[in-house]
Amino acid sequence: MTSYLTGLIGSGIGPSLSPALHEREADRHGVRLVYRTLDIDVLGIAPEDVGELLRAARRLGFDGLNITHPCKQLVIEHLDELAPEAAELGAVNTVVFSGGRAIGHNTDVTGFAQSFARGLRDVPTEHVVQLGAGGAGAAVAHALLTLGVDRLTLLDTDPARADRLAGALTERFGPGRASGAAVADAPGHLADADGLVHATPTGMAAHPGMPLPAELLRPAMWVAEVVYRPLETELLRQAAALGCRTLDGGGMAVFQAADAFRLFTGLEPHTEHMLADLARLAATPV
Repeated sequence: MTSYLTGLIGSGIGPSLSPALHEREADRHGVRLVYRTLDIDVLGIAPEDVGELLRAARRLGFDGLNITHPCKQLVIEHLDELAPEAAELGAVNTVVFSGGRAIGHNTDVTGFAQSFARGLRDVPTEHVVQLGAGGAGAAVAHALLTLGVDRLTLLDTDPARADRLAGALTERFGPGRASGAAVADAPGHLADADGLVHATPTGMAAHPGMPLPAELLRPAMWVAEVVYRPLETELLRQAAALGCRTLDGGGMAVFQAADAFRLFTGLEPHTEHMLADLARLAATPV
């Protein structure tokens, strides 16, 4: 039987559903896939030392790795090659070991785009505010502008990081499409926003809570989330209670995983089955 050894590097990833999603999909194809979590918190490794894990995985015969917070940008200097989309984003969420080389890819862009088109297809997108300009934030921002958002405001606890991402987006998509600001400026920007996209770890099982005050939400807004564990974050719960249309992070998790599975194995994933898997798995308490 054909077999694959894969895994996930990140912080606080114990509750991740990626192992089950990949392994169940492999079973449907009649191949063996082992997916291990390599939690830097558990291992006592600093994010900046992600290269050590990468080299160890290569020596141990891993076929590929997924990379998540906070290593999506830090891993780049340890790779031999970047696929075009990863190079453009400056963030990697999938590494494939092939021919003795470590090649970085990013499946977050297509993952979010497919999820958004599926769940919020007809929402207004004249002005969208995105919270978070890190690795996941870069991918989501590219996806939003590709999908046709007219104006994207990026908020980050590090305003310089938001400005850098906005500058890169402007170069690709044109003047006026993106701007950066501090999280403290959220009230003014959200006052006229059609929607809010949350792209930070806040709300994950390891990082519970709200990324911004609930009073900044308005019923007319739509709210999209990248966190999927739990599937209903506190942000989505508060937004839904107000009457906002919401999109959980489950769709992005599945579609990016499906694209990564294709890169790891060369097999075509069954996304509808994977979506059903995630719904069942996410129903289990964290």
